[in-house]
Amino acid sequence: MTDGGIGGIGGAAGPGAVGAAAAAGGMSVELPLWRAISFFRVLALCYALLRYFDSYLEFLHPVAGWIYLGALTLWTLASTRAFSGPHRCTWYVLTTDLTLVVTGIVMSGMVDDPARISHGAPTLPTIWAAGTVLGFAGRGGWRWAAAAGSVIGVANILGHGGATGDNIHNIVLLMVAGCAIGYVIELARASEATLTRALQVEAANRERERLSRDIHDGVLQVLALVQRRGTEAPAGGADLGELGRLAGEQERALRALMSGGPLPAQREPEQPQDLRGLLTPYADERVTVSAPGTPVLLPARAAGELAAAVGAAVDNVRRHAGPAARAWILVEDEPEAVTVSIRDDGPGFAPGRLGEAERAGRLGVSQSIRGRLLDLGGTAELYSAPGEGVEVELRVPRTAAGAPAGRP
Repeated sequence: MTDGGIGGIGGAAGPGAVGAAAAAGGMSVELPLWRAISFFRVLALCYALLRYFDSYLEFLHPVAGWIYLGALTLWTLASTRAFSGPHRCTWYVLTTDLTLVVTGIVMSGMVDDPARISHGAPTLPTIWAAGTVLGFAGRGGWRWAAAAGSVIGVANILGHGGATGDNIHNIVLLMVAGCAIGYVIELARASEATLTRALQVEAANRERERLSRDIHDGVLQVLALVQRRGTEAPAGGADLGELGRLAGEQERALRALMSGGPLPAQREPEQPQDLRGLLTPYADERVTVSAPGTPVLLPARAAGELAAAVGAAVDNVRRHAGPAARAWILVEDEPEAVTVSIRDDGPGFAPGRLGEAERAGRLGVSQSIRGRLLDLGGTAELYSAPGEGVEVELRVPRTAAGAPAGRP
């Protein structure tokens, strides 16, 4: 075989990966690969024309060679768009491509001088044949590249010079290049598919965490309130109106979650909101709120999530720190971030207690506090020791929250 069977660049994976890549609109390996194959075919055509123009007078039937190269030129230009991706480069296109290559190789043995062929003269398509092998590699992987390379190799041996040293050498190069590149691209596509699945799992987990927070801060808090009111209120004296209102809000929220729609709080326009107004309702005889005298502005979603995290921390104080425990909420409006600290004088907890609670399915800290701050690009730090109370520090960078830098 001559340089008609030498490969260039390319390769790809199997049909399943091709379909996934096409459905995704082309993955990172896919589109550059097919652009390279299409560009290579045009350059290889130019090379074949120049080689033939330089030596066509030495052929026995030069007109037949020009007719073939004219047909090859028309096909290359007509199929350039088809080689832009696996969804367009069909098996029909590749079969036609392979047929033209085999025809050109067989014609080379008929229109050329036998003496030139015996001395290793190139075939009519020359390195354009490698583009066909690359197309099969891109469409079906290294196995199809090997099949196409085998057909071209047999055509060289039977129709152009026999099993010469040059033919065998170039067949080996074509097979190695096509199969190796095809196999590498298959691995790359498999890695991309694995990464895509991992990202989907991560997105599903984040959505699950968001739902867990909404349920924890909604349904569970209302149930806790019902329990407290039921035990504290005298017979017939419970605030049934307020409990009914809260139960109705949670029903609407759960219906929105189950239907996939946004929660009522998420329908608010993303406009600056004063964080102080969201934290002031937490103040009572046991909780003190200290905030700057000027508005602490954050985007509505960021302010709402930060206030909800503070509410979860305050609820933990009321439920776990004891009936006599007090809490202090301090808001710090800094140029780069907004920091809210919640400190109580309760009994605190031992190291490792949060991990045990999370493993037991109690996700108040991990989801309602830390999860919310992570979603905002911020941090949530908890400090505690037995007998020293608990301090929760919530910090939201203004750049991550989408708020303007500096104080308003």
